[in-house]
Amino acid sequence: MTANKSDFFQDLARIAAVAVAGIAAASFASAAPSQIAIPSGSPFPESLTATTDGTLYASSLTNGGIVRARAGASEAEVWIKPGAFDTRSIFGVLADEKSGLLWVCSNDATPLGVKGPNTIEGSFVKGFDLKTGEGKISAKFPAKPSICNDLAVGPDGALYVTNTLQPQILRLKKGSSELEVWVQDDKLKGGLDGLAFGQDGALYVNTFRSGELFRIELKSDVAGAVTKLETSRPIKFPDGFKADKTGFLMVEGAGPLSKVTIVGDRAEIDTIKEFAGPTGLARVGDTLWVAEGQIGYLMDPSKKGQTPTFQLRSIDSP
Repeated sequence: MTANKSDFFQDLARIAAVAVAGIAAASFASAAPSQIAIPSGSPFPESLTATTDGTLYASSLTNGGIVRARAGASEAEVWIKPGAFDTRSIFGVLADEKSGLLWVCSNDATPLGVKGPNTIEGSFVKGFDLKTGEGKISAKFPAKPSICNDLAVGPDGALYVTNTLQPQILRLKKGSSELEVWVQDDKLKGGLDGLAFGQDGALYVNTFRSGELFRIELKSDVAGAVTKLETSRPIKFPDGFKADKTGFLMVEGAGPLSKVTIVGDRAEIDTIKEFAGPTGLARVGDTLWVAEGQIGYLMDPSKKGQTPTFQLRSIDSP
């Protein structure tokens, strides 16, 4: 089944009502976490990643480009300028230290009312050198419509990418510059978003519109069974999803940062803390960092024209 862009962005409008409410409800009164300010020219961070030296990288959905914050910094700096290497609105980001690349999802987000830094059409996976920021790889999504949302490196060294507008996950094999459809299944039609590989070698993925979690078996680099997981509580607009120790971490647009533990075909969802419209997360040692994307401000008519301040916030890992 193929979704269309108008449906996708109408869904974002519905998310906005919950996300903005979450912004009002989020409380940091007790033991306020550390934070890193994001420059005003790089608003609405959609994703977050980190390298082992503690450097954080965040995208900008509206303006494009990548900001970087080195360990100990109180403010991020623009590292990859908006529009660099023919990028547009940036969604997912992933630091892949084995390949020495920062992978990003570049999209035309004009249906969201976001023009971005140029008029390049389509969705792309782009790879930038982690040391120099130089663009190295560009792979265009073969299908239309497409939204490149998030990325994960598999045990085979290949890059796996979600397409939010179609029920498909694409793969970029190591050394290749062409994306291929790895799996397409109508079970995944609820708006594919975050994805991560588990210790069992399977790929786990969430759907932000329908609020579901799935496991996709990986057999000799071929996609196996797609299984919907039962969740211990409803999840609302799940977004960033990362493997963490023996389980996973996940943020939801409605506010929670949670620990996810898979037992058979059931996912135990344990909320750690509430944030303001979280979109991405990363671990640095014993610290968890969360990007407060506050995407609801783009969609809520009552917030039109307003631009909040944006931060990366941290808490000690429980």
